[in-house]
Amino acid sequence: MGIRKREIATIVSIVLSCFVLLAIVSGCDVPATKSGTDEGNKDANISEKKGGTITVAISSEPDTLDAHKSTALSTEGVALNLGGALLYRDPQTNEVKPYLAESYSISEDGKTWTFRIRQGVTFHDGTPLTAQAYKRTFERAMSPEIAPKGVGMVLGIIQSIKTPDDQTLILELNEPSATLLTYFTSASWMQPLSVDAVQKFGDQYGRNPVGVGPWKMESWKSGDSITLIQNDAYRWAPPSFQNQGPVRPDKLVLKLIRNPQTAVAALESGTVDIADLPAKDAKKFKNNNRFTVLEQTKRGLGLFVELNLNNEILQGKNVRKALQMAVKKEAIVQSHLQGEGIVADGPLPANLFGYDPSIAHYAYKYNPEEAVKLLEEAGWKLNAQGIREKAGKPLHLELLSMEVWSQPAQLMQGMFKAIGVDVKIITLEGSAVDQLTAAGTFDLALDGYVADDPDILFPFMHSSQIGGMNRSAIHDKTIDSLLEKGQVTMKSDDRAKIYEDIQKRSVEEAFWIPIYTEKRFVVVNNRVQGLMLDPSGLKLYQDVWVK
Repeated sequence: MGIRKREIATIVSIVLSCFVLLAIVSGCDVPATKSGTDEGNKDANISEKKGGTITVAISSEPDTLDAHKSTALSTEGVALNLGGALLYRDPQTNEVKPYLAESYSISEDGKTWTFRIRQGVTFHDGTPLTAQAYKRTFERAMSPEIAPKGVGMVLGIIQSIKTPDDQTLILELNEPSATLLTYFTSASWMQPLSVDAVQKFGDQYGRNPVGVGPWKMESWKSGDSITLIQNDAYRWAPPSFQNQGPVRPDKLVLKLIRNPQTAVAALESGTVDIADLPAKDAKKFKNNNRFTVLEQTKRGLGLFVELNLNNEILQGKNVRKALQMAVKKEAIVQSHLQGEGIVADGPLPANLFGYDPSIAHYAYKYNPEEAVKLLEEAGWKLNAQGIREKAGKPLHLELLSMEVWSQPAQLMQGMFKAIGVDVKIITLEGSAVDQLTAAGTFDLALDGYVADDPDILFPFMHSSQIGGMNRSAIHDKTIDSLLEKGQVTMKSDDRAKIYEDIQKRSVEEAFWIPIYTEKRFVVVNNRVQGLMLDPSGLKLYQDVWVK
């Protein structure tokens, strides 16, 4: 969960130098690869294929579609289709380029950012997109009552917003930002909102979102589906897409299917056209000529365990270390991912800028004997039931999980039991897990994130984000200082060193239990052609058509 898109920006006097640094520090995205047949992509009449409905399985229902009030990946996957962004990232060159802003410039000191807003863009309700609309959007996101809930924390660096005319948006920053530029490539979290619609719908805006994107909201049946319809006025797709006009299908139905086996059955029956599946289930479709399987290594941690440091038991560093050493990550990767994953040693994945290759030498390894020793030293002794206790209190913890992570949860439950820790699994849907972790009413929680920049660690670990995305309630002065430096340090080598230090500190303090980075598998019925995945794995439907 969380705000998923992160990247490096820089202070520049000319835009080109910013592009060069971005390409250097962000690394190379691994494009999605295909297996199965994909004959339809060669159809010469692709531009004439219009109409039809695409049905996509989603495993978790958004908590809201108000982009300012959510950090859930399920929200992002839907909101992306309803919005647009000031900028976009060229998939071929990795450069950040103008999109809803037809041009932009950054002052030499990095504190004044000027955008020229594209003309002719309208919201779903027909109102025009202007600089004032962006100003009202950002001011709402930054308001005290909204900011802690989502993207407003990113925009807090903005000191003032000026709109000398309808097309000119000027942002004055408190200080230079090494991350803000690519935040502005997010068509989900950073999309402009129709503030008139926000005022009209009030608390129900999250069920009635109004953006500038290629799809419009038609209906939301709680616990069942979200249906989007074509925005026939859309004429402003990013230049990277072949189709610059309205999307070709008439409808996009996002069908809630929490269980992967149910999604498999739905694909086979034709009830759904597209579904994300675990490796073991995706394998069934690789040699099936009715389907194409898109594969992509995720940028981010596919799974880690958040530890609530407000829990008295987990305030014991030896307990946190013991929990780390009790988990045999390789077994989880083999069993749950069929080997299609990479064991994680720390809070950053190996394919993200700032990753410390030496972490394998200092990260905690599977060592149940040492884990037992640490618990003994901390005063946790085995009782007659085989559970450790201290001062008459058993070492009992609850682990929040979603159904998609049921197997890893069960495996870890057994691993913890082996060292005398009693863990009860509580399986809920994603929005419920989010609510409980946000409220701090949990012990352990399974989580994952997708990101383009190591600054993802700021919302997860900085003490100012306690009550927001810092669900673990990490309050560490060293971590805080390093995270703050990481946001304003422009030289890539210096910035990388900062995140290496963050990883070392995070591992030493055992704030999280990182488990793995995984591959993403998206199974597509070949009646649907042209689906693409962005570097974070979000589905892009602009060039899609139905046979």
